[in-house]
Amino acid sequence: MAYLLDANIFIQAKNLHYGMDFCPAFWDWLADANQAGELYSVEKVGDELLAGNDELALWAGRHGKEFFLPPDDATIPALTTTAQWVRQQNYRPDAVNAFLQDTDYFLIAFALAHKHVVVTHEIASDGIKRVKIPTVCIGLKIKCIGPYQMLRNQRAKFVLDRRTA
Repeated sequence: MAYLLDANIFIQAKNLHYGMDFCPAFWDWLADANQAGELYSVEKVGDELLAGNDELALWAGRHGKEFFLPPDDATIPALTTTAQWVRQQNYRPDAVNAFLQDTDYFLIAFALAHKHVVVTHEIASDGIKRVKIPTVCIGLKIKCIGPYQMLRNQRAKFVLDRRTA
């Protein structure tokens, strides 16, 4: 079971706690965990990051389809299952339509199909105006955690080597 990262993990990391200019170890760790088969995202997240036309887009472009996985045959029935679950809830029709056109839909379906753990900054909500990743994960019995739990689970360490500082 691998981790599957939401776009907000990359975006908030770049903009806040793990800026590429001062914490390159985080980005190296992501690449290493991907190479070890422990961490991925989906193609649509990669497309979203590439559209940013910034340093994160460059990073995403270097990691390609090995990191940002395209939909596969197992994803198709999972998309149907995910859509059916969302439609059966009490969401507003515009919220359902927005979700079914969003990257989150593909992320959740891929996680369902491959039994991956979803990693996001989003918080579950019982609101009806927006479909939230953790809420769908709960409904579909997909494990969903935050990035700091993932880092702790993986025992990630970003240690300054004072000999080279």
